[in-house]
Formats: sequence, structure tokens, C-alpha cells
Amino acid sequence: MFINNFDPVAFQIMSFEIRWYSLAYILGIVIGWSLCKKVFIKDSDINEKFDDYIAYLIIGVILGGRLGYVIFYNFSYYLDNIFDIFKIWQGGMSFHGGLLGVIISSFFFAKKNNQNPFSYLDQVSLVAPIGIFFGRLANFINSELYGITTDIPWSVVFIKVDNLSRHPSQLYEAILEGIILFLVLIYFIKKDYLRKPGLISALFLIFYSLFRFFIEFFRVPDVQLGYLVLNLTMGQIISLVFVTIGTILFYLKNED
Repeated sequence: MFINNFDPVAFQIMSFEIRWYSLAYILGIVIGWSLCKKVFIKDSDINEKFDDYIAYLIIGVILGGRLGYVIFYNFSYYLDNIFDIFKIWQGGMSFHGGLLGVIISSFFFAKKNNQNPFSYLDQVSLVAPIGIFFGRLANFINSELYGITTDIPWSVVFIKVDNLSRHPSQLYEAILEGIILFLVLIYFIKKDYLRKPGLISALFLIFYSLFRFFIEFFRVPDVQLGYLVLNLTMGQIISLVFVTIGTILFYLKNED
């Protein structure tokens, strides 16, 4: 059993706090950006415009992530407290919302430059697991998105939550949605028949959604929602939607 009593603040300069969650976002973006530019992007035109694309990507992640949380996870609260929507520092970001934000911003940027949006989305899909890995580690440090109670040897007591032993579901996600997903996508990108734009994006949607659906069984659902249809969480329901979209996309792009 491990005792989690980490400080969510990485360091502080006078009254200005730098939190682990912010560093996770920065690390994920910088490392992913660098890998795309130096390793994964083979098209010189895409590489040239990728720096400009990153600005669209960041906006998509932040706006999509926040609005996704507001709409999917706590709509009734924010309906009564509109101005709290802008208080991002208080927490509340949805991965699926951020994913939608990335998709929309990518289509907008690609259309502006007369390019295929999947040429960008495939690159993002390859490096997104890196950002997910750091993000889930930050969730663990923050004692949020924690797991259900258990007596397994590697259980964790989140002091900021209670004194119960719980599954470290954040670490499960860091491993499956981060490390394993990254390795899976790297394996597939080497296959010639997956060179068509859109196929890697489809595989990302499929595998991420499957991993997320599985791990949600070990994670405490959002307290304001609880378990929903068929005793599934909101994260599982949205994952089913995205795995369906990914499967359809994979089929359509294979037919092109």
C-alpha cells in the first residue's frame, strides 16, 4: 500500500504557483511537437505549417476540454453558475471534449490551407499518448480521478480524499492510454497499408476508447453523475461512441 500525499503545486515563485497539471500539459505539447517535427512528419509542406497548426491545437484542447467537461459532466451546475465556466484553474477538463476540440481545430486549419485534416490528426494521434501519460501522472499527484476501494498490494491511500485503499486508476490509464497505446500506434505506423491519411487517427480512437472503457471499471465515477445507463459511467458511454466512430472511420478510409 502506498500513501499519496503529494502537493499539486510543483513550485511557487512569490504568490505565483506552478502546478504539476500545467507542467503535464506543457511537457506533452513540447515533446509531441518535437517528435512530430523531427521524427514522424515526412511531408515537407505539413512540417512547414506544423508550427502554425500548434496554436490551433492548443486552443482546441483548452476550449474543447473545458466545454466538454461542462456539457458532459456537470451541465446543471454550470447552467446555474455561468461565470464558473471560465475558472479553469479550479479544475474540470474532459479528454473527450479536448479530442473534439482538436478534431474541429484541425479541420478548420486544414481547410484554411487546402490540406487533408487527417494529415495533421494522424500526427497528433501518434504523440497524444505522451500527453495522456503526463496528464494521468498529474491526476495521480493531484489525488483526482482516483479508483474504487480495493485491498490489492499496490493499492493507494489518497490522504486528501479519505483513508481508504484504492486502485491507482490514474496510473492504470498512464500505462494503458499512454505507454501501451503509444507502442501500439508505433507498431501500426510501420505497416505500409496504414499509410493512408486517417487510418492512424481511427486506430487511436479505437484503442484509446477500449482502454478507457476497461479502466473505468476501476475508477470512481464523477460524484455528480454516478453510474448511468446499464451501470456504465459517462466516460464509458462516450468511449463507446468514439470506438464506433473510429471503427467506421477505419472502414471508410480503408475503402478509399
